[in-house]
Amino acid sequence: MSEAIKNHPAPKEFDGSSLRIAIVHSRWNKSVIDALVAGAVRKIKEAKVQEHNIVIQSVPGSFELPLACQRYAPIPFSSRNYSYPHSMIAGSHVQAGATATDLLGGPIGTPRSGTPIHGLGSASIMSSANTQKRPFDAVIAIGVLIKGATMHFEYISESVSQALMRVQLDTSVPVIFGVLTALNEEQALYRAGIGSPDKGHNHGEDWGSAAVEMASRVRKWSEGNFLNES
Repeated sequence: MSEAIKNHPAPKEFDGSSLRIAIVHSRWNKSVIDALVAGAVRKIKEAKVQEHNIVIQSVPGSFELPLACQRYAPIPFSSRNYSYPHSMIAGSHVQAGATATDLLGGPIGTPRSGTPIHGLGSASIMSSANTQKRPFDAVIAIGVLIKGATMHFEYISESVSQALMRVQLDTSVPVIFGVLTALNEEQALYRAGIGSPDKGHNHGEDWGSAAVEMASRVRKWSEGNFLNES
């Protein structure tokens, strides 16, 4: 395939100032993950998404990404004596009197491990109580799978891809597929923009732009706005 065909067109510009976006990443292959997350955050911020509306969480590996993107957690209602299963993506609206929760279902203020990103302070990762009551407009799932000597790579790649797609379709919330499936370390480094001697392109930037675009589009579609575009 020629480079002229393969190259990705410049992303459309969208105003993300009113959006809330989550990034869930695995911790395997840390140097690649850090570069991808930083690239995604950079593009999200360029689209004017406010820092306190960018929530970053980590999980052990790529296999855990779908659960982190769609976890049902008990939400206690002040007027009831039982718990209600609550989707942390599409259902992060919280009724009056409910306890607001973060992406993974913990109470506000519960410390979570995450990847420190330059330009995004720890105070920005955990947002205010009011912001926590808002739903996420998009979620980016970031992981790095590198093929080894066994079938592990194939099994994880297929199951994670199918599960993330299911989360997106079940919740109607954009889940950006940011899982690199590389045949070797060089391919992974190149796609994170840290290859050698050719640095390559940081695909995290594409995922950040895609999250803002899809979040904006889904919001318009939900309002019945289906205008033609050039």
